[in-house]
Amino acid sequence: MLELLNDPAVWASFVTLTILEIVLGVDNVIFISIAASRLPEHHRARARMIGLSGALVLRIVLLFSIAWIITLSEPFTEIMGQGVSWRDVILFLGGLFLIYKAATEIFEEVEGQQAERAGRKAAEAAFAAVIVQIMLLDMIFSIDSVITAVGIADHVEVMIAAVSVAIVVMMIFANPIAAFIEAHPSTKMLALAFLVMVGMALVADGFHFHVERSFIYAAMIFGGAVEGLNLLRQKRRRAGA
Repeated sequence: MLELLNDPAVWASFVTLTILEIVLGVDNVIFISIAASRLPEHHRARARMIGLSGALVLRIVLLFSIAWIITLSEPFTEIMGQGVSWRDVILFLGGLFLIYKAATEIFEEVEGQQAERAGRKAAEAAFAAVIVQIMLLDMIFSIDSVITAVGIADHVEVMIAAVSVAIVVMMIFANPIAAFIEAHPSTKMLALAFLVMVGMALVADGFHFHVERSFIYAAMIFGGAVEGLNLLRQKRRRAGA
């Protein structure tokens, strides 16, 4: 263990992987925040913490199952001459699920049905349903995250440390991000559009058409910058009114 701590290459891989895990975890945090927003207010923070804790546990379990994770990338059948692996299937189904959830949320935001559906009925059942949805997406994002970790770091201890730090950072920022999204409906719509893009990228990955995440994040940063200018303009207008 001391040898690892004294190795600069290990620290470099730890820092690189931690930053990458935080960046790749943004879509996870956004989904968790939006999914939890359907719950009564006093349940939301708990749902976010359970969701992120579940993501941490899943990632650590998968890191200890690296041999099995690697086999997920091996084709088990062929379709039209193209090898199909379990990873492809998981990413494809996960992408469809993410697109469906984001599109449903967008529809309800536009149609204004969310208030009716977010009433008091079956609060605990709704809580359980949201946690199940969060855990399903956690599994999808965790598999991608672990495969990324395996490609960067050589030691399981380093991978676990980097993933743990990244999840803790996400936990710290989850509540502020959720509060900001809830306070600004147009920002929530932008976040949902971002999730649709991520879902499409996952589906494309399932078909072996890799979409660089940097393109998606660049588009999201640009959209966020434009939204930030709109919010600043609205604030100044209200102040001058």
